[in-house]
Amino acid sequence: MTLDPHSISKTVRTKDWSIHYNEAGPADGHPVVLLHGGGPGATGWSNYSPNIEALARHFRVIAPDMPGWGDSDAVDFATLDHVEALCQLLDQLGIERAALVGNSMGGHTSIRTAIERPERVSHLITMGAPLQMKPILFGAGGGPSEGLKIMYAGFGDASPAAMRRLVEIMVFDQARFATPELCEQRSQAALKRPEHLANIAKAAPRAPIPIWADPARLGEITAPALLVHGRDDRVVTFETALFLAANIPDSRAHLINRCGHWAQLEHADEFNRLVTDFVLNH
Repeated sequence: MTLDPHSISKTVRTKDWSIHYNEAGPADGHPVVLLHGGGPGATGWSNYSPNIEALARHFRVIAPDMPGWGDSDAVDFATLDHVEALCQLLDQLGIERAALVGNSMGGHTSIRTAIERPERVSHLITMGAPLQMKPILFGAGGGPSEGLKIMYAGFGDASPAAMRRLVEIMVFDQARFATPELCEQRSQAALKRPEHLANIAKAAPRAPIPIWADPARLGEITAPALLVHGRDDRVVTFETALFLAANIPDSRAHLINRCGHWAQLEHADEFNRLVTDFVLNH
């Protein structure tokens, strides 16, 4: 990877927010917006650093820090609407329709946008996207998964040790991906914005997704959908991808064994090929 995040760093003011983002690729390329997850220390760059350069060979790639994360504005989760924030960003950047690529919380935002603002979505691509706070098809009910519980704990304790527990629950190959460097990076990013941590901790468990999509409306999605999920995801079980595939009309599910919640990081080359082919050929 040759891209430097600082060299592609930008900030834009929308109607309601100051939003930081990374942008790469041809200005006239089809827009691909990479939406990060909701964990402490998450940013557009941290969630997609192995993907931006590869996708930018074909597309105009935009990886924002959503309001409440990274270098974007802090939020009150009582009034935050992720879909509205995303559409404001697209408006300010002059983007009518984009391929939405979303991990976890970002995947849920992508699904909600495809339901409620279908004219803004050319392609829907999700990785580990949740639909509710408990298993849908097979698992016992009763609230958040073990991964979500560890994620919420990280908003109260964002130390490197706590971030190690977070990274370990997010990935299958802990030896390769739960490195001291990544855990320190996530800790520094989280502690850099204590107001973000405090706001999410105060709003838990309602945050980081204050408005949920209606699963009964999945059949209204008209965009072609690629649903990527790790078989070993301990945050959002892979059965969610099966439910989405059964209900979104033009969809296909891609299940990856030996893969946790961060498919775009653990299997970056495969993920980059999948997304490139899907956007170019659907």
